[in-house]
Amino acid sequence: MPIPPYLTAAFYLFVDLPDYIARRQVLLDFCERHEVKGLILLAREGINSTIAGQPDNVHAVLAYLRADPKFATLQHKESWSDVPPFHRMKVRLKKEIVTLGVPGISPIHMAGTYVKPSDWNTLISDPDVVLIDTRNDYEVELGTFTGAIDPKIKTFSALVKWVDEAEALAAQTGKKPKVAMFCTGGIRCEKSTALMRTKGFEEVYHLEGGILKYLEEVPPEQSQWHGECFVFDDRVSVDHHLKRSGRQLCHNCRDPLPDGAMQSPEFEKGVSCPRCFSKGDEEHKRRARERQKQYELAKARRELHIGSKIAPHK
Repeated sequence: MPIPPYLTAAFYLFVDLPDYIARRQVLLDFCERHEVKGLILLAREGINSTIAGQPDNVHAVLAYLRADPKFATLQHKESWSDVPPFHRMKVRLKKEIVTLGVPGISPIHMAGTYVKPSDWNTLISDPDVVLIDTRNDYEVELGTFTGAIDPKIKTFSALVKWVDEAEALAAQTGKKPKVAMFCTGGIRCEKSTALMRTKGFEEVYHLEGGILKYLEEVPPEQSQWHGECFVFDDRVSVDHHLKRSGRQLCHNCRDPLPDGAMQSPEFEKGVSCPRCFSKGDEEHKRRARERQKQYELAKARRELHIGSKIAPHK
């Protein structure tokens, strides 16, 4: 079977970048010269990106980054597609490469202890460990680890309030519990474990490489993972073999469609689903119908519609 022509690379790295503003244009120019498209976020705390293009060109961008001592340890994940995933190249400057909203949180110096996928089952089987899923509620709905607590958050920044109020994290006999945290690709749990350490939790662990690395390395018969894993690309979600599950997104709210959603009277392709039906007025829905019409026309021409969303690494 021939390899699809477009390579997508997702990567992030927490690293001190005092000159991140000056890096923006140089990096944008390099990507554009190599016809690589996607989104790169730069902040004082590091880089977070998903880019795509011809394989040699994507690898040229990765090599360019790794030639800088700041990015020498950069790791990436790859996926393939038959059509170009992104319409343009953007390099954006941000306060954080993944938004938690708490000043002074630095995974560079304060992240918890990395746990390799091969050791994760042993850790989370410890009855003294509080296992926390740091992802948004719609992600957890599709799948999670055995025994994991779902904070039921809509955004990553909402985790801060939940941590302060969670009964499961209350100190017992004067000592805070051991905590294990996980997310899709590793970036959110690096930051959340740094948060936990600022709050006095001494034993904090996170899954190195995230759920996707676990699914890649741990055989299904040994797995403590149940369900699908939501991913921030056109696959929507993957099974334990990292194969596309067949689930679809609502093109309006960008959340995965819950089971049975397409049979609901509140579902209209590109316009609404049971999650977002009550959130928009008729004018919003009219614009959504027009956007969906243009999307379908672009799809028929095998082009990427300009409204398509680029998601950073999670």
